[in-house]
Amino acid sequence: MHIRAWLHQAVDPSARAQGVSLFNLVICGLILIAVLIAVLETEQTLVDQFPVFFYLAEWLFFIVFAAEFCLRVYVAPLNPLFTGRFGRIRYLFSLWALIDLLALLPFLLTGTDVTAYYLRLARLLRVLRIARLGRFTHAWAMLGGAFHARRYELLISALIALLLLLVSSTFLYLLEAEGQPDAFGSVPRALWWSVATLTTVGYGDVTPLTAAGKFFAGITAVAGIGLVAMPTGILAAAFSDAFQKQRGEKQGG
Repeated sequence: MHIRAWLHQAVDPSARAQGVSLFNLVICGLILIAVLIAVLETEQTLVDQFPVFFYLAEWLFFIVFAAEFCLRVYVAPLNPLFTGRFGRIRYLFSLWALIDLLALLPFLLTGTDVTAYYLRLARLLRVLRIARLGRFTHAWAMLGGAFHARRYELLISALIALLLLLVSSTFLYLLEAEGQPDAFGSVPRALWWSVATLTTVGYGDVTPLTAAGKFFAGITAVAGIGLVAMPTGILAAAFSDAFQKQRGEKQGG
């Protein structure tokens, strides 16, 4: 029990009131390296030039992360959330355990005869390993709290965005459908232009040609600036409140 308690302190981030253990710091570093290698692996010329390196690296990460996962399952019953007879089973279905399993899945996919689509999917899952860093920080909890605290304001922002998209698509359909039927021949077709413009992306592959269409496009682009700024300001205020609350709790403690 003494060894398992020591492992629990080293492996489970929730076992420490503050700070991160050396074990978890090493895991964080390995996750970042694994993500970097996964990004580089999408460049086929590098894979062709250093095939052995990428092969051995994936083997190494699989062994390390699999061993880490086994340790987390071993010490799970010491966490108050997973005590009892079926504590380990409940842990296996927890969010972070499922993310850990997803991090191991790419190795199993690439180890079999799969199509190019599933190979790209496996590489994407490797990049998503960075999501595992969330268990080592309170930032995810603060992010969730910020969204929850401002959920109604964000919902109103989303409804306004949908209204603007619908109005913009409708007007562009009325003004540009005759001249550009492929791009603006229906409201759903014009919706792509509205999304690109309201989000200030502006790909430029589709542009209005009539004077009235250009005038309305300018109004839509200006409205898009406010559309992006609105939820940004709401979340910024929510984060500020969350940081102040956390600072107050630390000072009070």
